[in-house]
Amino acid sequence: MSESHEKTTVEMPTTYDPSNAERKWYDAWIQGGYFKAGRRPDAPKYTIVIPPPNVTGMLHIGHALDFTLQDILIRFKRMQGYDALWLPGTDHAGIATQTKVEQKLREEGKSRYDLGREAFLEKVWEWKELYANTIRSQWAKMGLSLDYSRERFTLDEGLSRAVREVFVRLYEKGLIYRGKRIINWDPVARTALSDIEVEYKEVNGHLYHLRYPLADGSGHITVATTRPETMLGDTAVAVHPEDERYKHLIGKTLLLPIVGREIPIIGDEYVDKEFGSGAVKITPAHDPNDFEVGQRHDLPQITVMDETGRMNENAGPYQGLDRAECRKRIVKDLQEQGVCIKIEDHVHQVGHSERSGAVVEPYLSTQWFVAMKPLAEKAIASQKSGGGVNFVPERFEKIYLNWIENVRDWCISRQLWWGHRIPAWYNSETGETYVGMEAPEGADRPDSVWKQDEDVLDTWFSSALWPFSTLGWPDGGEDFKRYYPTDVLVTGYDIIYFWVARMIFTALEFTDTIPFKDVLIHGLVRDAEGRKMSKSLGNGVDPLEVIEEYGADALRFMISTGITPGQDLRFRLEKVEQARNFANKIWNASRFALMNLEGFRAEDIDLSGALSTADRWILHRFNETARDITRLMESYEFGETGRLLYNFLWDDLCDWYIEFAKLTLYGQDEAAKRSTQSVLAYVLDRTLRLLHPFMPFITEEIWQHLPHEPGETITLAAWPEYDAAFEAPEAVREMNLLMDVIRAVRNVRAEVNVSLGKKIELLVKPTGEGEGEILRKNEPYLQRFCNTSALTLDAALTPPDKAMTAIVTGAELYFPLAGLIDISQEIARLEKELANLNKEVERVEKKLANADYIAKAPAHIVEQERAKGEDYRQKRDKVLARIAELRS
Repeated sequence: MSESHEKTTVEMPTTYDPSNAERKWYDAWIQGGYFKAGRRPDAPKYTIVIPPPNVTGMLHIGHALDFTLQDILIRFKRMQGYDALWLPGTDHAGIATQTKVEQKLREEGKSRYDLGREAFLEKVWEWKELYANTIRSQWAKMGLSLDYSRERFTLDEGLSRAVREVFVRLYEKGLIYRGKRIINWDPVARTALSDIEVEYKEVNGHLYHLRYPLADGSGHITVATTRPETMLGDTAVAVHPEDERYKHLIGKTLLLPIVGREIPIIGDEYVDKEFGSGAVKITPAHDPNDFEVGQRHDLPQITVMDETGRMNENAGPYQGLDRAECRKRIVKDLQEQGVCIKIEDHVHQVGHSERSGAVVEPYLSTQWFVAMKPLAEKAIASQKSGGGVNFVPERFEKIYLNWIENVRDWCISRQLWWGHRIPAWYNSETGETYVGMEAPEGADRPDSVWKQDEDVLDTWFSSALWPFSTLGWPDGGEDFKRYYPTDVLVTGYDIIYFWVARMIFTALEFTDTIPFKDVLIHGLVRDAEGRKMSKSLGNGVDPLEVIEEYGADALRFMISTGITPGQDLRFRLEKVEQARNFANKIWNASRFALMNLEGFRAEDIDLSGALSTADRWILHRFNETARDITRLMESYEFGETGRLLYNFLWDDLCDWYIEFAKLTLYGQDEAAKRSTQSVLAYVLDRTLRLLHPFMPFITEEIWQHLPHEPGETITLAAWPEYDAAFEAPEAVREMNLLMDVIRAVRNVRAEVNVSLGKKIELLVKPTGEGEGEILRKNEPYLQRFCNTSALTLDAALTPPDKAMTAIVTGAELYFPLAGLIDISQEIARLEKELANLNKEVERVEKKLANADYIAKAPAHIVEQERAKGEDYRQKRDKVLARIAELRS
């Protein structure tokens, strides 16, 4: 690519080859360093840090949507002149990656324990390198303009240092603690899980009604449970303290069936008096709500399962049984003892491990936790003071606040080997716990009394620091000072709680500012039927396969312009096909333009001369489109942006202007020809710039052939700005009349099956002097596009007999087509048109008669409706008159 582009070349192939262009231009962009931030040190900065994909495998169509939206924004801002940084990176993904590697080992007949921690971690690092490279190649295929020189990984040394710093500082403030609490436990992976790693599925189960006898023999209390195997760990039965049925029993004891242990009846407002029997069994070691009740009443915590989901020594005769087998056995025993009095079918939500598929066990375990309330309070105060993050769409702010206002302490330890190891050491002699950036002195000696905690941190702990740890925090540095806080985070609504919220409260705690100004929330990509994509349904879409078939630009345009912020997107291949057809339309129009711009240079562009109606109209329409697209891009309205781009390029530029331009380009007036060449070159260049963020490859390929201002690449070309000099409302009025006439003629031809190639006589009666002047001035366009054998323009025209009629705003059209049409058919057609006009008149009159509408609608909208009504009435009167003429 050269510094200037003196004149055009016309070596564009007849068809566009996406694969060739994509390879060529991505390599050129990378080699040119065009995506590197810092090229414009004096410009305002714009920063996006990529939501890091997990190094667990290939990217999916959801990633393609997420990354394309970010690329559109960063390319847009780069073209606007910002020092734009889009920082790439990947996430180690803790349990997800470890599970993948362990599955691979199992296929070889091994486990991680056979290898040992260090050797196993070497295997995981090999996996990481393989898939990080795969992800980079996929980013390239999608055309993402990432600054690879700043790529980060959540286990990089710099990010690991940030993780330790945050852990130690929170620990020293008392906001990280170690304790015994109920957590989500995966009995297959044998680790605690974060909430996001638990998938809730509807399960057909049972509700077991159990009768617990009072210890004094005076009666019983009935409780219901979906998990009878956990009753072995019951340490109380709770009732509401104001429940008249049970108030007198509070303080008494029950005999726990099977076990025979006495447990108290307690009063607690947690119990819903209206639900079931109004009494619930309390199992503090196996239910989070029961745990809280147990804390309030100082109840013992009896764990009846081990880490593999098998019953332990506290399960008595059921010790060693798998929890599912135990359930069957215990229900049978309870029935035999007359304790299980009823079993009902019951559909309920059951948590499953996202990684292993195992049913998750609420499990009492010693883990590390973050005390969330103080951190949440700071985030809530920031949001409610008006200095918080701007959510797009706004409704997601309520979801965020609702979660953070009700947040629970966060379990951050995981029983894994892959991840950030917890920076805590335990002294085997004194029982002391040491937490620090580095190990205690001598801890690396084999005989040391200090042993580091075996666990690692939840993946979300390190990814919560992503917006600032990737830029050099806590060491500071130029990138942190220059590019932080970031400008926008683009993400799906499914991780608002788990990631977005955590980034906000950690940023406020450690950098005293929000991590990003805006959070753009998009929906999920679903299949054509609206179903979530999943392996089980086999309805997933591989973005690389789509790119292979249709090209990256077609995929990018379809997924980015087919959405509304916050809403899900239905993926349809026919929509990708339409986007490919759009690319081909642009290609063909550009080839035509270049064939008519041979030898034309950028410095030859002169828009100051005499311009035709079509020239002034397309400049006005481009100017209007550029202004609206900029506004829509700033407000993240990509769907509406795509619609405007599509309509301008396909309809205004290709179907109308280029067709009108042919008359001048093929004519003898050299001055007019140069003006049209200038307009064509100018508008095509600037339109490609507007389209570039969405379709980077085809726009670069065409732009390199066009006469343009000096510059190596369209990626750095200036974004088009609104220019008041191009405003030409009179040209718009003229073109609208011309286009209406041409459309009406084509519609009439279609109705009577007269081909566009057959010449016809056309009589036009303008409704006023202004319309007559417009039509006379543009007579060559009417002759060419209406394909007339004779054209009459006369305001005093008497409509001929036996002619077809069309009415447009500003003119009556007559077609003396004797022998080609049937008068009765023409009357029938006009009556059909009359019925449509009557409907429109009735609709407008009904709207204007609505006092509520008149009161609430803006004045200019009401005036528009009145003008429409008058226009419809005038057209109706003319159609009525013509029907009367034909009948006479």
